[in-house]
Amino acid sequence: MTDIVVHLALLLVFPPLLLGVINKTKARWAGRVGAPFFQPYYDILKLLRKGMVLSTTTTWVFRAAPIITLSSVLAAGVLVPFGNSPAPVAFTGDFLLFAYLFGLARFFTTSAALDTGSAFEGMGAAREVTFAALTEPAMFFAFLVLAKLSGSLSLGGMLHSGGASAYPAGSVAPLVLTVLGLFIVLLAENSRIPVDDPATHLELTMIHEVMVLDHSGPLFGIIEYSSALKLFVMGSVLLGVATPWFSWNGWLDWPVFISGMLGLAVVVGTIESIMARLRMPRVPSLLIAAILLCGSAFVMLVR
Repeated sequence: MTDIVVHLALLLVFPPLLLGVINKTKARWAGRVGAPFFQPYYDILKLLRKGMVLSTTTTWVFRAAPIITLSSVLAAGVLVPFGNSPAPVAFTGDFLLFAYLFGLARFFTTSAALDTGSAFEGMGAAREVTFAALTEPAMFFAFLVLAKLSGSLSLGGMLHSGGASAYPAGSVAPLVLTVLGLFIVLLAENSRIPVDDPATHLELTMIHEVMVLDHSGPLFGIIEYSSALKLFVMGSVLLGVATPWFSWNGWLDWPVFISGMLGLAVVVGTIESIMARLRMPRVPSLLIAAILLCGSAFVMLVR
């Protein structure tokens, strides 16, 4: 019961801190002090207190999309084990629900963008679904690799939570390829460099940001929180794959998991500081590379 309470507390409270760490890391690389670590919390709370401006061309889809997106990502979060602790909800085949909860969130986000009637936001929605068509195969190949290695069709078994045994011998190479592929998927799904830049406002290069331009006040605050939550949930999956030897017990489980998530945020911030965003025609090539990495890992296990 304690693990479930801590799991839900981390899921609800911790995600914006990852954005704060990323922004602080980027500031340090640029030689600046940067905003406080907790600045994303202040920004979200400020947005929740503001009023909303709604276009007369929008329908219920525009207003409901942020709430449905948040609900979908939260539901995905309770399916993922954090560290060695089991997920609050687990069943055979839950990885399918996990993947398509993100698909549901994307569907309503893009639908809300199209609901505005703006060709500009429609352009961003088209880019979003195009790139999603390349990230989803990579994610499913990664799940196939984990299912083959663990012999389980549940995320808890795939990520070896709850003190499960280590992956079998000879799995290092497939795991390395899977981690690299999932890391590319994480950057793409969370609109990070080199796929997207969350700080950009250049009309011809915006993807995620252009889809939420018409949202304001509490709706935009929910979108910002959902983005942080998505980064946290996908990061926890990546961390579980990258550290199959993780076997701490007792009270050390949670501090080690939190340290790993903060380290992942530092890595993302460092990459965004030393790399430039790819030109739009180059992004599909990067996502295809993620498919090939995860697909090659699966082929190595079934040959």
